[in-house]
Amino acid sequence: MARSVREQYDENQAAGRLRVPLAAWRWAVGSGLVPAADAGPGLWSRAVVEAADPEQARAALRGPIGAGVAADRLTEALGVPLPILRPRVTAAAVGHLVKAGLLVYLGGDTQFPDVHPDQVAALARRRDLPALLDRHVPLGPDQAAVRLGVRRTDFDQVVRLGWLAPVASVDVDYKRQGGVTTVPLYDAQDVALLEVVRPFVDWRAVRTVTAGRRSPLAALDPVVPGQDRVLLAAVARIARVGRAAVVNWRRRHPDFPDPVAGTDVHPQFECRAVVAWLLTHDKIEVPTGPTIASLVLAGAGGATHRFRLDDPYLALADDAAGEDSLSGWSTDADADTVAELAAGEFGASLRRLAAPGTGPLAVPGKVRVIERFRAGSGGLRVTLAWPAGLRGAASVGSVGVVRHGVPYAGPGLECVCTRHECGGVVPVDWCREHGRAAEPVMEWHPGGGIRCTALAEG
Repeated sequence: MARSVREQYDENQAAGRLRVPLAAWRWAVGSGLVPAADAGPGLWSRAVVEAADPEQARAALRGPIGAGVAADRLTEALGVPLPILRPRVTAAAVGHLVKAGLLVYLGGDTQFPDVHPDQVAALARRRDLPALLDRHVPLGPDQAAVRLGVRRTDFDQVVRLGWLAPVASVDVDYKRQGGVTTVPLYDAQDVALLEVVRPFVDWRAVRTVTAGRRSPLAALDPVVPGQDRVLLAAVARIARVGRAAVVNWRRRHPDFPDPVAGTDVHPQFECRAVVAWLLTHDKIEVPTGPTIASLVLAGAGGATHRFRLDDPYLALADDAAGEDSLSGWSTDADADTVAELAAGEFGASLRRLAAPGTGPLAVPGKVRVIERFRAGSGGLRVTLAWPAGLRGAASVGSVGVVRHGVPYAGPGLECVCTRHECGGVVPVDWCREHGRAAEPVMEWHPGGGIRCTALAEG
């Protein structure tokens, strides 16, 4: 009696037919070496299996890595040190990335799968890695608090207010600490969007409330279940536009959410539906993490040290007699070094500050640390200050302060010097009016600073 010939194979049968490890077959399919299942869900035709190259599948596998190793490599890709508002990637997160189709499952526990090292490396190189994590990896309460940059107790207030609800849960066995506990999971994208969706909250105050103090969120009333609604003015505030722009969106876009309550003059919209529409139409973006300031300080000896400040806040005084300040999240080691540099008789010099929203700044001296604050979430926030009158523009191509002068007489037609909006110039040697042969013809001052404005007005 003739033996029947198999016409379709599942993944185990296909790997057995080619005499390769199951992980090799899975990787061959995931990487495109083998066509996708063509005989039904998870099934391949005999022709596809017999056409596959076993040696090529074995060579491409190169040995899977565990979820823990993959998580460490993705965490490293986020930056060192890890941004203050970004939790570590966990082994469970790797499982969610597999479910999202970003990594190929090669074996092991489905929650903590084995994956291919080359694919992990490719994912780590993607510039949108933070956004991918926010989109596909839910967070536990402690991780969500880190992502928001607040204490766990403040995050519990967010949940109490009804601004977030669990999207799933996971059972964690704490063994000696009470056995299995069900931990709620929250959508990471919703957590990241909280600052955007709730602009009326002073999130800086929430992030810097001292340990043991009552949460600023505790005084707010929770949302009535099923009635998280916003007016047109609130939609405009979320999108950072005027109310008229939102009215125009309603008129031009037929898919704009319909009102769920209110009146014709003051319609109310379901908040979640409005936020989803704003995201779909690129009216708002999901914050992927804090902005970063690059700080170069020099001590009394002149040696420079580079630092990083996460979520920087730069306050520039309007008066030359006032004081500028810069605060941001730092590591303990960096904060200690900054404090040591600034503790000398003359203080540290700020050679170059590259911060969002401003041009590069420099300060010739007397930069000092005025506050070190540790938030309840464990982050350390450092505040630096310096006399506003010392502030200048960082020079292009080298460290230091650009100095230019206001001529005693306005530059003539033959002047070849670089000119500034304040009326000052940076002289060059061969300028007939302002070169070396014509000195002194101007009053020197730091460029781009307060003195620039004061002298220009005088």
